[in-house]
Amino acid sequence: MIDNLSDEGFRMPAEWERQDSIWIIWPYNKNDWPGHFKSIPYTVAKIIAIISQDQKVNLIIKINERKIEIKKILKKYSTKIRNIKFHNISSDRIWIRDSGPIFLINKKIKEKIFLNFKFNGWCKYNNYLRDNKINNFISKKMKVRKIEPKIKFKKTYKPIVLEGGAIDVNGKGSILLTEECLLSTTQQRNKGFKKKDYEKYLSKLLNITNFIWLKKGIEGDDTHGHIDDISRFVSENTIMTAVEKNKNEKNFQILNDNLIILKKVKNKNKKKFKIIKIPMPKPIFIDNIKVPASYLNFLITNKTVLVPIFEDKNDIKVIRIFKKFFKKRKIIGINCKKLIWGFGAIHCMTLQEPSI
Repeated sequence: MIDNLSDEGFRMPAEWERQDSIWIIWPYNKNDWPGHFKSIPYTVAKIIAIISQDQKVNLIIKINERKIEIKKILKKYSTKIRNIKFHNISSDRIWIRDSGPIFLINKKIKEKIFLNFKFNGWCKYNNYLRDNKINNFISKKMKVRKIEPKIKFKKTYKPIVLEGGAIDVNGKGSILLTEECLLSTTQQRNKGFKKKDYEKYLSKLLNITNFIWLKKGIEGDDTHGHIDDISRFVSENTIMTAVEKNKNEKNFQILNDNLIILKKVKNKNKKKFKIIKIPMPKPIFIDNIKVPASYLNFLITNKTVLVPIFEDKNDIKVIRIFKKFFKKRKIIGINCKKLIWGFGAIHCMTLQEPSI
């Protein structure tokens, strides 16, 4: 049974709308960065420190973790500890964008709720059970009502699988998503689901009327096509999208096909979106494995935009593009050359909690 939350006045806000906090999970899983874990807690600490200067960070740590040890690392980067709220919750990985809540707001009745979609390790990994329970704890700690999206399947109700990194919204009725992630039989999230099913349910749950389906995600993405590596809304009518200049790269055709679609689609007012092209960094291989390095995995906070950089010649160019667009926010580049070995970057490991 899917409640029509849109009719009740709820919607999924855009990332640039006012936020109460950012949720982050402290890294423990060394297997996510085999042979390269040592620097990961420090990269995460740097990200937390920057966010903490202006807003609250809800930091999830292990059940029996001693806060004092983590605080030592955080203080190295001048973190405002008073803005950090620690939560002892068991987890499997840091990628809370995908396992965490999808918040909805209703400003008329001043209520915030969240959707608790099923998380199953991207239909790829078996160790996800603790991550799939995180939202139960968050709901209790925040005292926020959670909705479990389920559909009737034969004689039982089946939970819908959806990760936060698979969708991107402008808060005004439009959504970006990919066919590769949601419609492919590879890493199939919801068996038997077609476009019409996703559009039917997401329109009711997220208050969406305009669905923009791109084709594929970038090579090396183990989620099989997440949108937050390729195309992102940065305003109601503006989309940043990744492009590859090297025709010999597999990503060239993938991203060009997506660009062609974006140039044609329109917003709910039947006007074309403004498209800002973001170049790709040179391919990065770690231990002979291609990783999904992309500048599109950025995070927008209340006063900053944290952009992943990769010791690449395009780093400076991309930072300039962001500065030109986000005139009222500080643009900060974060070296993610090691973090990306976990097949995610800044957006994947953070989750904004909107204000009402």
